[in-house]
Amino acid sequence: MDLGLKGKIALLTGASRGLGLATAKVLAQEGVNLALNSRDPNKLSQANEVLAEFGVKVVLIPGDVTDPEIPGKLVDQTLEAFGGLDLLFTNSGGPTPAAFEDIDDPTWEQAVELSFLSHVRLIRAALPALRRSEAPSVLTVTSVSVKQPIPNLVLSNSIRAATAGLTKTLALELGSEGIRFNSILPSWTQTERVEQLLADRAMRNRTTIEAEMQAQNADAPLGRMAKPEEFARVAAFLLSPAASYVTGVLLPVDGGTYKGLV
Repeated sequence: MDLGLKGKIALLTGASRGLGLATAKVLAQEGVNLALNSRDPNKLSQANEVLAEFGVKVVLIPGDVTDPEIPGKLVDQTLEAFGGLDLLFTNSGGPTPAAFEDIDDPTWEQAVELSFLSHVRLIRAALPALRRSEAPSVLTVTSVSVKQPIPNLVLSNSIRAATAGLTKTLALELGSEGIRFNSILPSWTQTERVEQLLADRAMRNRTTIEAEMQAQNADAPLGRMAKPEEFARVAAFLLSPAASYVTGVLLPVDGGTYKGLV
């Protein structure tokens, strides 16, 4: 299937590793020109080396999306480099794992900046450019915890639900302008973030990372975690014109881990 992505322009945050980098690779394979953001310039440069083989134009824009001024700068620099913007992929690292009673107000506020307001500011900054696109699409990255809370992740369980609500609301409010909004709710995927979560779980349970991974895999119908590229292929489709009648979807990419019906 031709996804209709060749020549499109995408801005991706959290794109130097994990789900963001995997999505950038799939988009590059489809001929998308990329503006990539991450807090770490060195990791961005490493990501650029990975993408070099695909022959698309890549612009690297370091910056921390929890800084209120950075989202606007990311959009401005994307427009300066490419003259437009078609696809916006809003992604960030997850909040710290912790029990509810161990979390103070500054930690809650930091998590809100990271996992909610970064999406709000990126979308708000990008809207004028998206309105000029012939195939505008926004994909937020949240978590399966939006549907099924994960133990010891009360920050993520709570705050990512706000981003899911934002995504659905904007799909309804801006659908008449042809801008599509969807969200992927990934479950346990082979990324550095998941390695950190498993390490935290092992410490709390006095087990090992290997034991926690085995237990998590046993809970998945497919018996394993996802690979980042399995997430990325779904992300590329939802962003693409091939999904032109798909909006307002909160899609778990979780190998059947979510047990609910809706």
